[in-house]
Amino acid sequence: MSYLTQKTIKNKVAFNGIALHNGLNVNVCIKPAEPNFGIVFKRVDLKANNLVYPNFMNVTNTSLNTTIENEFGVKVSTIEHLMGALFGLGIDNALIEIDNEEVPILDGSAKQFIEKIIQVGVKTSDSPIKIIKINKEIRFTDGERFIVIKPSTLSLDIDFELKYKNTVIGNQRNKVKVYEDDLSNVYNSRTYCLYEDIEFIKKKGLAKGGSLDNAIVVKNKEVLNSGGLRNKKEFVNHKILDCIGDLYTSGYRIIASITCSQGGHYLTNQLLRRVFQNEENFTILEIKEKNLPHTLINRKILRSIA
Repeated sequence: MSYLTQKTIKNKVAFNGIALHNGLNVNVCIKPAEPNFGIVFKRVDLKANNLVYPNFMNVTNTSLNTTIENEFGVKVSTIEHLMGALFGLGIDNALIEIDNEEVPILDGSAKQFIEKIIQVGVKTSDSPIKIIKINKEIRFTDGERFIVIKPSTLSLDIDFELKYKNTVIGNQRNKVKVYEDDLSNVYNSRTYCLYEDIEFIKKKGLAKGGSLDNAIVVKNKEVLNSGGLRNKKEFVNHKILDCIGDLYTSGYRIIASITCSQGGHYLTNQLLRRVFQNEENFTILEIKEKNLPHTLINRKILRSIA
């Protein structure tokens, strides 16, 4: 398998589940697409104006999820875990049909998306991939929170930290090399919340489909989920998953070094907007070489596909 040419899935793959925020049952079908098609969402419950492109400029909400919207007001929300799975598996082209506004939350991570796509397999084309290379350091700050992107050689490094007063979550930090490390713990890490925040979230009309089946809930010094945590850094690892999914709204894989403290969907989206507002900040490269010192796709995941 060539790592440096565009990929899609071999056969369509379907998912069904509850949407985290609107609580509705949703069906998703990911279908193969031709080279240079990109990732496109299609609202099949609507007959017209139903294509929505997961581009950072189309992001209209970053509160507890990432929502994209087209010029006709048609939305698709909570796209971040699915986008993270597609990024991690190196899927460049796919049509994602969805029969409601929100992507199902499944188990709260990207685990089931990854597993099912691996089962159907990946199809490689002859068309070269494109990557975004960051040329200049860009920073976005929001109070004590910040995110910084810097030039890198041939990798995407994400250094992420959390700071919580809650002692179970506490101060967590992890650094990953997205194209080189085994990211199983990242893709398997679930969304989470504090027990005392649930009432406030529900008053905002959100988390109608939330449960211990699709989210970690922390109450005081206890994780309420019967199985506990999947890995020691599950909280910060989930934030890294969100970050990877949100970065894919750039349209291509990125070569850069990212450092983030207490960030989320909003910070990542604002960072991308600042990067792409000036063409001096980045370069889009078409990779025509047969080999690079590092692959631009997570190798350990791909070994299980091949």
